[in-house]
Parts: sequence; C-alpha cells; structure tokens
Amino acid sequence: MASFNEDSLKKKLDDLNMSQQSIQTVSLWLIHHKKHAHTVVNLWYRELITATDSRKLTFMYLANDVIQNSKKKGPEYNKEFGNKLGKVFDHLGGLRLDEKSMRGLNRLLTVWDERNVFDEDKVKLFNKNLNKSHVKEKSKKRDHSKHHSSKSKRHKSSNEVVQVLTSEPRVRRESEVTEHSPEDAAPPSDPPEPEQLIEAIQELESAATSDAVVREKIASLPDEVSDVTLLTKLEDLNAARSLSQKVEEALSMLEAYNKRLSEEMEARKSVARMLHDYIAYQKDLLAQAEETLEEHRQKQIKVKKVREELKAHLQNLPDISKLPNIRTGGLAPLPSAGDLFT
Repeated sequence: MASFNEDSLKKKLDDLNMSQQSIQTVSLWLIHHKKHAHTVVNLWYRELITATDSRKLTFMYLANDVIQNSKKKGPEYNKEFGNKLGKVFDHLGGLRLDEKSMRGLNRLLTVWDERNVFDEDKVKLFNKNLNKSHVKEKSKKRDHSKHHSSKSKRHKSSNEVVQVLTSEPRVRRESEVTEHSPEDAAPPSDPPEPEQLIEAIQELESAATSDAVVREKIASLPDEVSDVTLLTKLEDLNAARSLSQKVEEALSMLEAYNKRLSEEMEARKSVARMLHDYIAYQKDLLAQAEETLEEHRQKQIKVKKVREELKAHLQNLPDISKLPNIRTGGLAPLPSAGDLFT
C-alpha cells in the first residue's frame, strides 16, 4: 500500500463517489494510516466544506465507515471525528440540502445513537446543529399559523384547525426508509480459520447439485407424473393406482432433493460470507505488511546513507600504519629542559 501523504489523500477524496466499493476502499486505506488520523480528519473537513452540496453526504458516509470499522483497531478516528463533527453538522444545517441528503444524514445520526458510536449528548448536539434551519422554519410556520388562526378562528371549524396543524411534512420513520445506503454497512466479522474454511468448501463437494445419481433419476421420470393432460389416457383403475404410486415416489424424491438444495444454498451463502471475511482479513494483513515493508525500506535508505558518510569519513582519516613506530625509535627524542632554556 502506498505511503501516506496529503496529496494522495486529496486525490482519493477527489475520486470518491457514492458507491459502496469506493467508500470502503478509501475507508480501508485511511484505517491503515490511523496514525495520521489528525491530519486525515482535518483534510477531510476542509474538503467537505468546499465540496458541492450533492457530494457532502458521500463524505459523511466515508466518515461513518471509517469510524465504525476502526473501533477494534483503535480510538483515533472516533476521537478526531468527534472533535470535528459538531462544526460539520453546523455547516450542513446552514445549507438547503435536498431531501435525500437530509434523510441520509438523519439516518446516520439514528445509527450512531442506536450503536452508541458517540455518546447521547454528542448525538443530540449533532442533531440540533443539523436540523436548526428546519426547526426555525417550523417555528415560523407555527407562529404564522397561530396568527392566522387568531384572526379567523370564529370562521374555522375544528377540523380545519387540525388540518393546519398537521399540514407540515411528516418525518419518515426508520422502518419506512427502504433505500439501502452505506451508513448501514456493518464492520466485517472475524475471519474464519483456514482449516474451517477448507472444511466448509470440501463439504460443498457432496452437495445436492453434485449428486449426479439423483439428478439422473429426476430427469428420467416419466412424463405422466408431471403432465396433467396425460391423465385422460388412463384406461382402468389399476393403471390409475400404478400412476398414483409413481407420483408419490416422485414427489417424495423431489421433496427430499429440494430440501437438500435449500440446505446447499444456505451453506453456499455461509461459505461466501466466510470467504468475504477471510479475503478482507488477508487484504488487511497484506496492506499492513506493505506499509511495514515501506517503513523498513526508508530505514534501509537512511542506514545506507550513514554507511556511505562513515566510509567517506574513514577515508579522510590518516593511515595509522604509516606513522613512525614509537617502540622502535622511529620518533626523535624529546628535548631536555636544558635544551629548552639554552
């Protein structure tokens, strides 16, 4: 995985789109560089502020994916995003976002509250900042309704008053939101052991779709057991009883085979989930290994540089082997005190 720098992060944010794959790819990259969480969140905040209104929800979905999927690996992002989200929701609350964006943002707050991603007071603050303009608009409508009602309440029936009070758009309940969006993405499960995954795959080799014998029996069933129009060709009671027995046997065989097919379908879904979690885990390990490799490469470059400088320094030192040997009298004797003062 490429080493972290602000230019590469900015490029990833520029290329970010609303697809789940795009969000999860960038999220995984950010989680691997969690030691740069402070820098990441600050740049994410600046990019969100300058982004178009239609892309702001995408930035929020990315933040949600990083926050929820980095829980097990450290609190860095939860802390850094928690310090910024108050300002973010205040900024978002001052915009005239479309209904889809507002619905997605409010859904995020609901998820965070239900999963205790942030404490209750913070979520309430986020919600207040996000919906401040909506609250003001509702207050204005309510005041206007009261003022209008005071002028004409003698001419209005009780049913008309109820209609005015209930004319504001109804907030959709969570159960009514059927659109699947990235804020619902749950963290990946713990990866299976390799032996467990291999065993599950091997069990599929004896699944219903691999049973050629039963499939051949089903394919060779006579047409009269499945074609109602052939009942008119029955000539007597014995033929009818014989056909009835064949139909019962075919039905029993098909029910048993369909049950095996249903079990195989569930087993394949389970193996698919296991493979997804295992591959995600291996990608995680690979990314960490690549990051560690890059760090050691940088250290190797520094060590090589020190070695070259040390080698150059040693070459500049005098060669001790060429100096006169003191023990063999290679140096002239020191002058005596008399020689110094005469």
